[in-house]
Amino acid sequence: MNEHGKSDGSVVPMKPSNKAAPAAAEKVEGRGPAKGNSPEGSAGRTQGRETANSVLERVRQAAGRDRRQKFTALLHHVYDVERLRKAYRGVNPKAAKGVDGQTWKSYGEKLEENLRDLSDRLERGAYRASPTRRAYIAKADGRQRPLGVPTLEDKLVQRAATEVLNAIYEEDFLGFSYGFRPGRSAHLALDALATGIHMKKVNWVLDADIRSFFDTLDHGWLIRFIEHRVGDRRVVRLIKKWLAAGVLEDGEWRQSEEGTIQGGSISPLLANVYLHYVFDLWVSRWRKTRAKGDVIVVRFADDFIVGFEHREEAEQFLSELKERLQKFALELHPDKTRLIEFGRHAARPDGKGEGRPGTFNFLGFTHICGRTRKGGFAVVRHTMRRRMAVKLKEVYAELRRRHNATIPETGAYLRSVVRGHNNYFGVPLNFHAIDSFRWKVGLLWHKALGRRSQRAAVPWERMERLIGRWLPLARICHPLPLVRLGVVT
Repeated sequence: MNEHGKSDGSVVPMKPSNKAAPAAAEKVEGRGPAKGNSPEGSAGRTQGRETANSVLERVRQAAGRDRRQKFTALLHHVYDVERLRKAYRGVNPKAAKGVDGQTWKSYGEKLEENLRDLSDRLERGAYRASPTRRAYIAKADGRQRPLGVPTLEDKLVQRAATEVLNAIYEEDFLGFSYGFRPGRSAHLALDALATGIHMKKVNWVLDADIRSFFDTLDHGWLIRFIEHRVGDRRVVRLIKKWLAAGVLEDGEWRQSEEGTIQGGSISPLLANVYLHYVFDLWVSRWRKTRAKGDVIVVRFADDFIVGFEHREEAEQFLSELKERLQKFALELHPDKTRLIEFGRHAARPDGKGEGRPGTFNFLGFTHICGRTRKGGFAVVRHTMRRRMAVKLKEVYAELRRRHNATIPETGAYLRSVVRGHNNYFGVPLNFHAIDSFRWKVGLLWHKALGRRSQRAAVPWERMERLIGRWLPLARICHPLPLVRLGVVT
C-alpha cells in the first residue's frame, strides 16, 4: 500500500481532509535504508534552555515533513531526567506494585538519585526490563481480563518512550483512529460514529471484533512496523526487552512469544502502531479504490465499526478483511462479528429497507435506529444492559465489603460511582438509563443497610433522604454529536 500519511479519516463533512502522502508505508518488505540521523540531532544529557517539550516539537515537525524518514537518534530523549521525572509524576501513587515490590512513595524518597541512576543505566544499555505481575479484572461478559502490572521503573521508561514515539506517530495515525491518543477520547469516537451514520449514506454496519488481539499480536510484525519510523536500534531493543520480559504468575515465569501485556504504558501505542499498518492504511485505501458508495470508519484500539452504503460492498469488504488479518496472525471473532442493516434507510417505514434495523454495541453503548420528536432519523445510544448489570454487581460487592462503614463514608463512595457513571453515560437520549442506574444503586444501598441491622429495615422515607443527599441526580453531560464535533474540527 502506498499511503503513509493521514487520510481524511473523518466521518464529519465539515472536517477538512488530512493530507495523504504517497509514501510506501504498508509494505514491510524492501524498505530502503535509513536516510540518516533525524534533524533533532544528538542532544546531550542537558538540553540548555530548551525544554523537553520543545525538543519533541522539533521531532514532530520533522515527522510531519517527511513521512518516510527514519529517526536514528531518539534514546537520549527517553533517558532525559526531566522526562523521567515527568513520567514519575504521571504515575498513580496508589497503583499496584510490580514484581520488585517498589512503591511510588518509596521510590520518591530518593527521587533525584533514583532518576539519575535510571537515566545512566538507560544510556549505558544496562537497563533490564522486569517481568510483569499478572492480575485479573472482570469483563462485562463475566470473564476475567488478564492485565500485567509492570515495575515502577518499567512504567517510567515506558511512559517516557511513549511520549517520544507519540511525537512521531501522531503525525502518521489516521483521523478515524481514536483510542489512547492525546487529545482524543471514547466520546469523540462515539460522536464521530453517530455523525457519520447520520450524515453519510450508511445502510449497513459491520460490527467486528478481533479475537484476543492483545494476546495474539505478532512480535515479528510489530518490530518490522516500528522500524519503518524508528531507526534508533537502542529504542527498538528497549521495545524488544518489554515484549520478551514475560509474565510472573503464582511464582512461575512464562515467556511472552506473542501479544503485548495490557497494563503497560506503552501497550496502547504498540497496538495502535500494529493496527495502523494492518488495518487503518489498508481500509483507507480500500474505500478510495474499491468502494463506489459511502464508507465510514471509526476505530478505538482493537474495537472498530465500518459503515457502508451498499450491502455487496460490505460483504466484499468483510471477506477481504478476513484475508488481510490472517496475513498478520489475526482473525475476527466469528461469534462477535456481524453485518447488520442499520442507518437512515434501514429505519424507513416505506419498505425501502430490506428488514428491521438491527442494533450494535460500541464503547459501552447499544446503538439503535430511532426518531427525533419531529420524526427525523436519529442514532439513539443507550447504556448496554450487560455493562450496567456488571457495574451494579460490583457496587453491591463493595457495599458488602464496607459492611461496617459509616453512612457518610459509604455515601461518599456511592456519590463518586454515580457521578462517574453520569459523566460517561450521560449522552443525549440516554437520560432514562442513567436515572435508572442511580435508583438501582439506591436500592442496593437500602438492601445493604438492611442486612447489617438485626432490627427492621431502614424506613424508605429515610432512605429517600439518603439517596437525595448522597447520590447526584441524573443529568446529560455531553452535547449532541454534531455540536461537539463542529467545535473540535
